[in-house]
Amino acid sequence: MAEISTIARPYAKAAFDFAVEHKAIEAWAEMLNFAALVSENESIKPLLGGSLASAKLASLFIEICGDQVNAQGQNLIKVMAENGRLEILPSVSLLFAEYRNEWAKEVEATVVSATELSSEQQTQISVSLEKRLARKVKLNCSVDASLIGGVIIKSGDLVIDGSVSGNLSRLSDKLQS
Repeated sequence: MAEISTIARPYAKAAFDFAVEHKAIEAWAEMLNFAALVSENESIKPLLGGSLASAKLASLFIEICGDQVNAQGQNLIKVMAENGRLEILPSVSLLFAEYRNEWAKEVEATVVSATELSSEQQTQISVSLEKRLARKVKLNCSVDASLIGGVIIKSGDLVIDGSVSGNLSRLSDKLQS
């Protein structure tokens, strides 16, 4: 049988993506944590691996969770019950927490500009990067006059070259080919 985290990962990722899209990460973390606690309850555990029909099991599980699980959380429980996966809810909750922690981290971005950036320009760049990367951004700014004008922004694998020297270099490459 596949490893539990391998089975739980698609459920956790789907829940996390949904939570990010709907700006409900903390609410989903609480729901999944509560559902995981219910699934670990000694009275519930035997039912999860038993012969109870999936629809009946999902209905019972949702009833036990009550107001702690919203409509979207109930849908996840139904899908997991149909696939016989309610017993992996603790792993789904843990993986969701890992995704949340990774998502909440601050990322550093290096900004190299031809001239000193004003605090307003730095704020603008920071806000734009935060939207694009969906993370808090800390800027490390430096000046390199050889850029002629513009900026180069680097964050992890992302490189945005908006410098005049970079544009001239790309233009030169196109003209030569």
